[in-house]
Amino acid sequence: MQTELTRLTITEAAALIEARKLSPVELTQAHLDRIAEIDPLLNAFITLTPDIALEAARQAEAEIARGKYRGPLHGVPMAFKDVYETAGVRTTMGAKFLADYIPAQDAFVIERLKAAGVVMLGKLNQHEIALGVTSDNPYYGTCRNPWDTSRIPGGSSGGSAAALAAGLCMGSLGSDSRGSIRTPASLCGVVGLKPTYGAVSTRGVLPLGWSLDHAGPMARTAADTDLLFDVLCAHDPHDPLMVRSGAPVLLDRRDDLRGVTIGVARDAYFRDASDDVLAVVEKAVGLLRQAGADVRDVDFGFLADVRPHSRIIMEAEGAALYAERLATTPEDFSADVRVRLFNGRGYTAVEYANARRVQILATRRLHDFMDAQELDAFILPSTPMTAPRLSDPAEMEAGRASLSRFAAAFNMTGFPALSFPGGRDRHGLPVGVQIVARPFFDKITLQVAQILEKMVVWTYPEHITKRDADDDSDAIAK
Repeated sequence: MQTELTRLTITEAAALIEARKLSPVELTQAHLDRIAEIDPLLNAFITLTPDIALEAARQAEAEIARGKYRGPLHGVPMAFKDVYETAGVRTTMGAKFLADYIPAQDAFVIERLKAAGVVMLGKLNQHEIALGVTSDNPYYGTCRNPWDTSRIPGGSSGGSAAALAAGLCMGSLGSDSRGSIRTPASLCGVVGLKPTYGAVSTRGVLPLGWSLDHAGPMARTAADTDLLFDVLCAHDPHDPLMVRSGAPVLLDRRDDLRGVTIGVARDAYFRDASDDVLAVVEKAVGLLRQAGADVRDVDFGFLADVRPHSRIIMEAEGAALYAERLATTPEDFSADVRVRLFNGRGYTAVEYANARRVQILATRRLHDFMDAQELDAFILPSTPMTAPRLSDPAEMEAGRASLSRFAAAFNMTGFPALSFPGGRDRHGLPVGVQIVARPFFDKITLQVAQILEKMVVWTYPEHITKRDADDDSDAIAK
């Protein structure tokens, strides 16, 4: 029964809760029980909040019994990446020096979710200060991929993706500066949306690089991700980075893509991926055509030069953010992160200014390109490879070097980008397909993914059991 409840989608659970056929308390307890059994193997959580969760679930149940149903997230158990400030609950950002930080108030998007009735299960593991792609955290333990626990879940939002894939929560939040939502979504086989820059408030989200940071939803289905996005994208008048937009949604709610033009990245840069990854993208191309889309081959090679400049911006802004700590107590950072922050401190003002100029020009060029090609959206791989093995230095180095290869350009340009689980490689590992649309047309990525979702048979790993956790000598004990 526990497994059955923890495999429900948000959409399925919401219908049962609204009809009073499922208790939020029962649903929350099922997730807490599964976390107790499975998380010793995955180490997806940094902080669990069972008392807070059960109290919120009881409150939701009482409200619904009184006819005060708040909507499809009411009574739904979620967990959040540990960059989101949560009132009275520690927020570590995966860092040693924030181990005891307890915020006085919630991040804006946490406020929104709580107002919608979400039940908070706890805070999720991540790469230290969100600066990395492995989620191999030296202070809170290595987070592992539910499909194969010898492999990474991706990063920096690794705990969010791992927890979703393993059925430890029903929805989550990640953050994304160079692919940190889409990379773990791809490697763990879940859906992750990096919204348009400025569409979702980042107030109360501990920053890494102000010019690139995005807050966004993650879930097991595109339909669930859509529900979360609807709650998150409310305007926050106190966030100076938010942008108002009256842009319409181009697609009506429908079951096909007739009249929709979708580009497929065919240039050498975006084709530089494993054969298995490219095969999954080709399968998605076929399904898009089957759904009635006008699919065109396009060349986005001009974005190839954007990624190294995104690294300069992220590391330089991170170094600026942590300048005092880096100068006085550099040992507060692990060697992995410290090197990147010192790199950031070493860039010249000219290098940073040139990188920002590349960002502006690339954004304009991508707008112009989509206009010229009359594209509603385009697709490409989310990552060039599937999840590397923790024990294989060559695979890990390849992952660090290339996992953000196809994602970083859309942090630079601010375009909305979503990773959708399109299939698996020859080892049974998930492969993500990335869907990109114009700024403030986030809904197009979600709608295309929902149509694909009806055409792709997808299941989640069922092999993880308590016995596996007990028998795994490499499991990290909290």
